[in-house]
Amino acid sequence: MLDRIIDETYPDVVRRVIGPLTLARLAINAVYRFAPPFLATIARGLDVDLADLGVALAITEVSGLASPVIGRVVDRVPRKPAMVVGLVGIATGAVVAGLSPGIVLFTVGLLVLTQSKIVFDVGLISWTADHVPYERRGRIIGIIETSWALGLLIGVTTLGLVAAVTSWRWSYVLGAVGVVAAAGLLVARLDAGVPAPHRERLTAGVGRRLRASGWAALIGMFGLMAASQSVFVTFGAWMEDDFGVGTAGLAVVTFGIGALELAASTTSAARTDRWGKERSISRGAAIMVPVGLTLALFDGHLGIGLVALAAFIGVFEFGVVSAIPIGGELFPGAPGRGIGIFFAAGTVGRAATAIPATRLYERFGFGAAAVLGTVFAVLASTAMIVRRRLLVSEAPR
Repeated sequence: MLDRIIDETYPDVVRRVIGPLTLARLAINAVYRFAPPFLATIARGLDVDLADLGVALAITEVSGLASPVIGRVVDRVPRKPAMVVGLVGIATGAVVAGLSPGIVLFTVGLLVLTQSKIVFDVGLISWTADHVPYERRGRIIGIIETSWALGLLIGVTTLGLVAAVTSWRWSYVLGAVGVVAAAGLLVARLDAGVPAPHRERLTAGVGRRLRASGWAALIGMFGLMAASQSVFVTFGAWMEDDFGVGTAGLAVVTFGIGALELAASTTSAARTDRWGKERSISRGAAIMVPVGLTLALFDGHLGIGLVALAAFIGVFEFGVVSAIPIGGELFPGAPGRGIGIFFAAGTVGRAATAIPATRLYERFGFGAAAVLGTVFAVLASTAMIVRRRLLVSEAPR
């Protein structure tokens, strides 16, 4: 299991729970990530246009702005109940989305799913901040975040094949069953009574003001998520419209992208603490720029386009996994609040891009959406370079 990757210098509770946590996140990410690659398939099933579904997706993303409030609540409650509530909500949202007769109820299901995922993720990362010091947190987060790639590699691929054989509705139902099963295993292993040596006492005045370096981190997170969303919500339609790739073919492509994301996550787990979190993010985002331009220039060539697409999403994965530990340190003594605001910045990035990307695709093609993603990658890289310099100037002398 994954706990074998972590040596004895990490707390026993972390080594014991890392496997169930990662498995639960895999199931969650499978249902959460299912919609974007199969937007065209879902749109046909709901008898709506792709752009209309893009609006629905943007609405659910905007709801993520509630994450700072969720973070404040999680800071004041035990982490285990927060994660359990999140798991129950995710399963419920997936069932509602799968059984929805129209776009309105489908949107409601995604809203429930998105909000519940935020609750779980804030609880999870706050729990990690409680038990692992910041300078060593990159490895733990990197291991857990392999679930993002595995959710695509194993989860979304499986759900895509189910959609190809039956219907996308059954994919959501199956995803809900997987979340419930993973939740049972996690709850059995997660001991709420274990001391958290790195959980600081919340005191009046602690972490109330976001420093300039914190604002730079938020801008970087915004740019990263916007860059990824520009490409991710349009590549499925691009492959269907330009090359006639069907639902089963999309599932195969999704599997390949997930494999590269997994490689990116494991690289982050092994290297981010050593290289530095800001440097890892800025370099990853910088690599996304030429890759994105290649994707835009060669969107008429399936082979080159697929290689560039995989590289773009893979490098993004490395950057965003490297970024997650930063959120827990934005407000000392209040990791939930920092993570919540950090997630909100990413939410704004995704929401701000979902509609423009789908509109650009429908009017100009996939290349235009790739250019939009490239612009946001430039923003992310620049913001993290600025953050590194600000951290130096803000350090106590």
